[in-house]
Amino acid sequence: MEYMLLPLKRYADFSGRSRRKEYWMFALGYILLAIVISLLAVATGGFGQGAPSGPFFWLLILLVLALIIPSLAVQVRRFHDQDKSGWFVLLNFVPYVGGLIVLVFMCLDGTRGDNRFGPDPKQTAADVADVFS
Repeated sequence: MEYMLLPLKRYADFSGRSRRKEYWMFALGYILLAIVISLLAVATGGFGQGAPSGPFFWLLILLVLALIIPSLAVQVRRFHDQDKSGWFVLLNFVPYVGGLIVLVFMCLDGTRGDNRFGPDPKQTAADVADVFS
């Protein structure tokens, strides 16, 4: 649960690095929350005939708007973990294959040790202490 909320604590922080676990747990929480709200909207007729309306539809729109900045920030930090520029996020706008390319990058492991964007997020002081004890 901590990893799902960590991008919200670092809401608009585009610097540093993020682990795969942080990215994917945040994505899982985002998707599950969107599915629950969508099911509630469907159950209450929020996606009925004509223009979508209803409180759950507007709650879903509010969720997307509220989480777009942390979603971009955690994605930029994932690229930083691989020692790539955060501008790689713009690959999402390439038609057909851009999202697939970004998906593959989000699945790749980050660089071991420090890189130009900061220390390795997997390697904490506790991990180092365990190795040398």
